[in-house]
Amino acid sequence: MVDVLDALDIRTATLAFSCANGFYASRVAQLAPQRVASLFLAQTPSLAAMHAWTRRIIPRPLRIPVAGQLAAWLFRRKAALAWYDVALPKGIDREPFRKPTRHALSCGSCFCLAGVVQGLVRESVTAIKVSDTPCTMIWGAKDRSHRGTNALSLRDCIPHAEIVEFDDCGHFPDLEQPERYAALLTAHMIKYGKSSVAVDADALQEAGL
Repeated sequence: MVDVLDALDIRTATLAFSCANGFYASRVAQLAPQRVASLFLAQTPSLAAMHAWTRRIIPRPLRIPVAGQLAAWLFRRKAALAWYDVALPKGIDREPFRKPTRHALSCGSCFCLAGVVQGLVRESVTAIKVSDTPCTMIWGAKDRSHRGTNALSLRDCIPHAEIVEFDDCGHFPDLEQPERYAALLTAHMIKYGKSSVAVDADALQEAGL
């Protein structure tokens, strides 16, 4: 991530990352705090809570190295599309989410869930501690995959984190309510990172970085 900031000639940035990607953003803030003006996370609880989520939600075969990657590849279309059934609130049209997913998979994208969860379960629950970097997290309260997750658990890693709940959203508050999300991100940057730019994990992936 620091290499990406260097390549783009960005001195400081607000990192707007979601879910498991939020741990990468938090780790950058821990290792290179001078490069991270603030964190703006979504659906990122504590590592301990994510470990519990993995045991509760992710089928055991996906947690096994190599076998998990093979299974994820073989069932990538079915699994990726089925994910929206548990991640989005009931009654929400899934098609606007599934259509770009089908397109991405047909163009060669991978569904890297196995690699993500295998990496997470190997990390110590105390691996990430961010002491000073300002942090706001948006939490979609209707994310049924995180029904048993305490959003406030993020404060185990980032004690000063501000938690903002979107009570009408599921796992993707940035996609489900983009205007509200963008307004909060803008206000967050004005407050904490006037000289920074926003770096979004999903945008970087789309650009191939």
